[in-house]
Amino acid sequence: MLSNTCKYGIRAVIYISVYATDKKKVGIKEISSELDIPSPFLGKILQSLSKHKILDSTKGPNGGFTLSKPAEEISLMDIVEIIDGTEIFDTCLIRTSKCSDDNPCSLHDKVTAIRNQLKNFFMNQTINDLGTEFKRDSKRISI
Repeated sequence: MLSNTCKYGIRAVIYISVYATDKKKVGIKEISSELDIPSPFLGKILQSLSKHKILDSTKGPNGGFTLSKPAEEISLMDIVEIIDGTEIFDTCLIRTSKCSDDNPCSLHDKVTAIRNQLKNFFMNQTINDLGTEFKRDSKRISI
C-alpha cells in the first residue's frame, strides 16, 4: 500500500523522534545503519522531509537531524502526503479514470468506508504515538 520510500521515511522520523534531543542531532550514518536503509537513498528522503519542514537538518561535524516541530504535531499523513501523495485515498481501484459518489464504479461503495478509516488512521496517528510505543516496548514495534 505504501511505497518502500514512504515506509523508510516513517521509520526514520520515528527513529529521530526517539533518539534526537535539543543537544544531540542524529546523523544519517547512524539512521542508515540502525534501520538498514541505504545511506544515499535515505539522504534523499530526509532531504525531502527537511524541505517540507518535518525535519531540521544541520551540516557539519556536529550536524544531523532533529524534528522541526513536536512529534505529537507530526501525523503519519504528513509524511505520506510528502512522499507518496494522497492518490491511495482518491484513485479508483479498477478504473483508470476517477470514480465518485455521482459516478461510482462497482467497488466504490464497498471501498469508500475502508478508505475513510485508513485516511483517518493516518491523520490521527502521530510520530509521538509510535515513538512512545517504541520506547515502551521496542520488541513489539520494530523500526
